[in-house]
Amino acid sequence: MVTKAKAAFLDRDGVINKNIIINGAPCPPEESEQVEILDGVVEAIVLLKAHGYTSIVITNQPDVARGKTTLREVTKINIKIKELTKIDNFYVCVHDDVHNCECRKPKPGLIMRATKDLNIDLKSSFLIGDRWRDIQAGQNCGLNSYFIDHNYMESPPVQPFKRVKSLLEAVELELGINRDE
Repeated sequence: MVTKAKAAFLDRDGVINKNIIINGAPCPPEESEQVEILDGVVEAIVLLKAHGYTSIVITNQPDVARGKTTLREVTKINIKIKELTKIDNFYVCVHDDVHNCECRKPKPGLIMRATKDLNIDLKSSFLIGDRWRDIQAGQNCGLNSYFIDHNYMESPPVQPFKRVKSLLEAVELELGINRDE
């Protein structure tokens, strides 16, 4: 019998890399040169790997559907993030809400596709996001979810979730690592 893997499902913008804030709203980088990895991310990915977790980015990139960027540019950004952080996998939805696809968070499509592709055990996995859509997607799959609260001017997620300041804090909580010891 094949053992299922445990995974950390991670949103991209605002969790891994810095968002660009425009009129109070978080926006992704438009090109790979704008990518700025947030503090503690590389350390968090190292911890995940050391504890046997697969790191999986699940990201909505509706600016492709909106004509503001291309899938090629999104892929270049993902490649740069992977090079800088050593994240294992990337799953991307390029649709907007009007498309009503199954892969756009808060729907669970990206998580379920990754779970099937990578033989993931959802019961041993968790999710980290910075927007209500991320948290709801995790909840829709029964995942323990961590919310990085950047105080965006938008609705917060609905409980249950754990509020954290960073990816590293969420990973340490999930792994039971106490820095105060």
